[in-house]
Amino acid sequence: MKTISKYVSVLLVTALSFASCSEWMNAGPEGGTKTQDQVEEAAQQNPVTAAADLSAIYAQFIQLYSGLGDLGYSRHCDYGYAAICLFMDEQGQDLVSPNTGYNWFQFADYPSNRDNTRTTTRGLVNHLVWGEYYKIIFACNNVINMVDREKPGSQKYALSQALAVRAMCYMNLAQLFQFTYTTTDKKALTVPLVVDRMPAERITNNPRATLEELFKLCTEDLDYACENLDGYKRPDKGFVDQAVAFGLRARLNLIKGEWAAAASDADKALNLSGATPLSIAEANEPGFADAEQHNVMWANIIVITNDVVQTGIVNWPSHMSIFFQDGYTSVGATRSIASALYNEIAATDVRKGWWLNEQLESPLLDAAGYSAAKANIQGNADNVYTNVKFGTGDRSTTGDGAAAADWILMRAEEMYLIKAEGLARSGGDGAGVLTDFVKKFRDPSYNAALHGLSLEDEIWWQRRVELWGEGFAFGDIMRLEKPIIRTNSTNWPAAWGNIDVPARHGVLLWRIPQSEIESNEGISEKDNNPFVPFP
Repeated sequence: MKTISKYVSVLLVTALSFASCSEWMNAGPEGGTKTQDQVEEAAQQNPVTAAADLSAIYAQFIQLYSGLGDLGYSRHCDYGYAAICLFMDEQGQDLVSPNTGYNWFQFADYPSNRDNTRTTTRGLVNHLVWGEYYKIIFACNNVINMVDREKPGSQKYALSQALAVRAMCYMNLAQLFQFTYTTTDKKALTVPLVVDRMPAERITNNPRATLEELFKLCTEDLDYACENLDGYKRPDKGFVDQAVAFGLRARLNLIKGEWAAAASDADKALNLSGATPLSIAEANEPGFADAEQHNVMWANIIVITNDVVQTGIVNWPSHMSIFFQDGYTSVGATRSIASALYNEIAATDVRKGWWLNEQLESPLLDAAGYSAAKANIQGNADNVYTNVKFGTGDRSTTGDGAAAADWILMRAEEMYLIKAEGLARSGGDGAGVLTDFVKKFRDPSYNAALHGLSLEDEIWWQRRVELWGEGFAFGDIMRLEKPIIRTNSTNWPAAWGNIDVPARHGVLLWRIPQSEIESNEGISEKDNNPFVPFP
């Protein structure tokens, strides 16, 4: 159940964001920035503007119809950052969704001939993700513009959070529009960088930045945040604190191949946060919907009054949780695990129960508060391998209370896996960290040799299972240079199951949206990622 403090916090975020909403909607898909005159005038009139705009950043994460709002579309897959996460996992090989008209994400399921136009549904997916990221970046720049970095004073916490979130957006975008940083020419092009105090003429003539330029910015932003969030006490887990900043830098260092630094930052994030993984008993019931759980380090806090909840069906539980009986999952648009990955999970691993088996059974179906959904779930044979990992908000209701579920952005388990990978790739005891984590929190009988993989691939396998459905799949595929293989699973729809895409194939790269090319003189179609036929 949500506490009163969480409701108050989100209501404050909503109220503080009103002044910036019109600016988001009027900004181009690339986002934007206030002019220096506007910055100085606002700072003079209201010395706490940076704090107000900070709240607007977090409100943008859960903004309804924001990604496509500028194009005049209201799509039921456009409900903020949680939707981007689902798009990222739909592109991989482990999350299966059905071929049905109720599946609003099906055009991410078949990554053929990346479409960047705004006249097709597949092209709108490209615009939605681009638009949402740059709206968040725009909100970050509003805060950054308000503060003198050399003399931030009391505003340094707001500045640090804005820099950290902006860095997260850019490093995520880089993994869509360019291949991995570790083996790719650092002059290879990514996305345009919209930064603070940027002249108006530069915004409308803004070429794609190189990998080197983008990751330099991300590193500088996160270095500042890690240092200057020391001592900050956030109102709730909806805000970035120092632990989260170190967690974001740990992710960045993984992408950059700075393995020892990644392990160190993950360890710092764990120690500063005090977050601990779910126990085996706690992992044996539906969850991942409540920021108050002890494993959660950062989350989008969502309550009944938010627009994404008031729509009834345009929110993440509607598309992800089979226990939400009023949403798209209730009419067949469920999310399942690929059978090949499911069959590799040991029977002694508590995570085996995060999905229904071939007999439509799982221990999680007996969790308190979800009994009403059990009969419906087991009454549909198509629910084989469907996830019961994701719960809902209030378990006692099926309406708004159930839809008011937090979206988890960072948790302790991810940090353990980053630490293990960083150590494994830098000569440390990654195997020990991984084994200790899995044995204590997931599978007491764990044997790393079970899957016959290298230590690095075993850690990736653990990420595929542990972080399933949380938005990490495609980034890992690009970062680790892995293929997308669906042909070894039996439960893919015929329309997009016959896929075997080699690593670094050109079709994996997203293309700069048509609307961006039309509005940005610095990017022409010849500067775009090439149109690549499906293999």
